[in-house]
Amino acid sequence: MSKLGTNVREAAKILTEGGLVAIPTETVYGLAANAFNEAAITKVFQVKNRPSFDPLITHVANKNELNNLAKNIPPDAQKLMDVFWPGPLTIVLPKTERISDLITSGLPSAAFRVPNHPIALKLLRALDFPLVAPSANPFTYVSPTTAQHVEQQLGEKVDYILDGGPCQVGLESTIISFTGNLPKVLRLGGLSIEEIEKEIGSVSVQTHSSSRPEAPGMLINHYSPGIPLVIGEIDKLLKENKGKKVGIISYKKAFPDYINTVLAPSENMAEAAKNLFKALRWMDDQKVEIIVTEWVPNEGLGRAINDRLKRAASN
Repeated sequence: MSKLGTNVREAAKILTEGGLVAIPTETVYGLAANAFNEAAITKVFQVKNRPSFDPLITHVANKNELNNLAKNIPPDAQKLMDVFWPGPLTIVLPKTERISDLITSGLPSAAFRVPNHPIALKLLRALDFPLVAPSANPFTYVSPTTAQHVEQQLGEKVDYILDGGPCQVGLESTIISFTGNLPKVLRLGGLSIEEIEKEIGSVSVQTHSSSRPEAPGMLINHYSPGIPLVIGEIDKLLKENKGKKVGIISYKKAFPDYINTVLAPSENMAEAAKNLFKALRWMDDQKVEIIVTEWVPNEGLGRAINDRLKRAASN
């Protein structure tokens, strides 16, 4: 298995030498590599079995690093950085030649983020290069929210797992692009559209792509457990799947007669978001035949949760 620990200096040494390190962020654990080392970036794609047409996010220590990485930063993008960085927001901007086409899948734009996790920030500040860090899991599978999840999924394929405890947000970052005339949300995530629109006004939303995505997480088949998942009215779905070993992921109501995990007994949407990937992974371990779940209220972070459920059900 991979070495698991809390030594930031050791993680920095491995990354400097072209190795791979799983790092904690507030959203999910990322599989990090030197963003200026194409051999290391290639290893990320290989370890995740990720298609080369799916671009990566570049993680930086602060917004000032974008001066050499992005060609221009519109005022609205600058405002979002000022308000929400560090945090679960990724911003897509026209890139300079310092960002490899391998990272962007040949696109002229790149995605950037400052993660809001003390260990991730300490690591980034110790390096003289940014990091690519897609979720540290096999491609299309459920994203890891603990160091142990990474260890279970990627094993010896990672040189070091930097343990920063459970992720506090539990959903990937929201991605917004500033490459067109108007800002466009490309992926729903840990920052709600309402929070973004409060700062810069109305934005458009285009959150999936079947062929050449503009940003990570846009492919319709994604975030999937290894078990069929259906979404709807739970009582009705239970009747339709009578006789099967069913697992239930419910929003707030418990089903004690079944294998069941509840996302948010308190009806707190942040709690539901934090628990979603953990619930999908736990259900995978229960060896059920089918997972039954329901939509959560489609507002705020609920939009991102429903987006992930829809994609998990599409496989």
